[in-house]
Amino acid sequence: MVATPAHLLPSTSVLDNAEVLRIRNDFPALSQTVNGQPLIYLDSGATSQNPLSVIEAEQEFYEQRNAAVHRGAHHLAVEATDAFEDARQTVAVFIGANYEEIVWTSNATEGLNLISYALSNATLWAAQGRGEPRLKELAVGPGDEIVVTEMEHHANLIPWQELAFRTGATLRYIPIDGSGSLDLEQAAEIIGESTRVLAFTHASNVLGIINPVHKLVAMAREHNALVVLDACQSAPHLALDLKKLDVDFAVFSGHKMLAPTGIGVLYGKQELLDTLPPFLTGGSMITTVTMERAEYLPAPQRFEAGTQRISQAVALAAAVNYLSETGLDRIHAWESELGQRMVAGLERIEGVRVLGPAAGEERIGLAAFDVAGVHAHDVGQFLDARGIAVRVGHHCAQPLHRRLGLTATTRASAYLYNTTDDIDQFLDAVSGVRSYFRV
Repeated sequence: MVATPAHLLPSTSVLDNAEVLRIRNDFPALSQTVNGQPLIYLDSGATSQNPLSVIEAEQEFYEQRNAAVHRGAHHLAVEATDAFEDARQTVAVFIGANYEEIVWTSNATEGLNLISYALSNATLWAAQGRGEPRLKELAVGPGDEIVVTEMEHHANLIPWQELAFRTGATLRYIPIDGSGSLDLEQAAEIIGESTRVLAFTHASNVLGIINPVHKLVAMAREHNALVVLDACQSAPHLALDLKKLDVDFAVFSGHKMLAPTGIGVLYGKQELLDTLPPFLTGGSMITTVTMERAEYLPAPQRFEAGTQRISQAVALAAAVNYLSETGLDRIHAWESELGQRMVAGLERIEGVRVLGPAAGEERIGLAAFDVAGVHAHDVGQFLDARGIAVRVGHHCAQPLHRRLGLTATTRASAYLYNTTDDIDQFLDAVSGVRSYFRV
């Protein structure tokens, strides 16, 4: 097994620049230069970098135990299966879930589509008397409502639009107020007896705001609605206990939390996963097959058709161990400090509008902003010329940008390997954007 770096031994101390610089040494990609400048990577909200322990975990799998899981009795197949299922247990513990409640997906988007299609399949099965009697409780149809929010990433909006289209249900959304927060008074009016699903993001990938999960879940519980949590921007940064949050489903992606691309996680309460029909069908998820029909395994296998994402799952477990050993509370506290430094600095720059909570208010460690008179893509290229990597565009949240009167913004997002000097150099560069473009 890959040895744990000395600096990752359990610690109760707060992170500081000195320790972050040691952490940074674990990330090979961060040692390079870009356009002749040392790389300052502030795009972890899109994709994080990988530590050596994660890279080596995936490499070791391919070198030592590469084989199909659940399909062979030979030595490599047994070792591969053990590594694969151990990874599931590691992730389950990380988010306060049971082993059987973790479904591997390619990414969070697939997880959300899985839930959406499983619910429409529940409607079809229930109408034909197939499946468990309680499947009727999960059916969605005309007269039912699906509720999302105005700040959702497209991945947590379009699948619900399509579910409404397939079933005849109505899609509604909770608006944001002038500060970017969800309007909870309107939420209480919108979430009602007809609500079948409430889907919302834990932390906005544009606004940086952390939504009040407990309040929204309480509203849904009053009307027996299912709750789906997009945890893509929270799982990498906040200590999660999904049992305590009492959500029915949650999704997140490995590539935002130090793991490779191509691996995601769907959490679902076991009784719901065991009741819902599958989304993809084929090998590995069946008990009996005849030429007329098939019977399916219980969760999680019933949602994992075909060849598995084995090495990626093993690497995700290594990433989870890295985060756990560093300490999610320590990571969150450090990122909050960086986020506040970022927002406070941006607010002092003339012509810059920061989206989401103002300096001093709680947010995750990212900030999306608009520079008056300069397109976001030009801002991004200006920063890239100085070795600073940020995200530009609508961040897969066109309705939110439209609500804010914008077509695109620039977003900087910090992680456990960023220092205060990274933020200061970023702010210094942004302060020169308007003069460079002669605005």
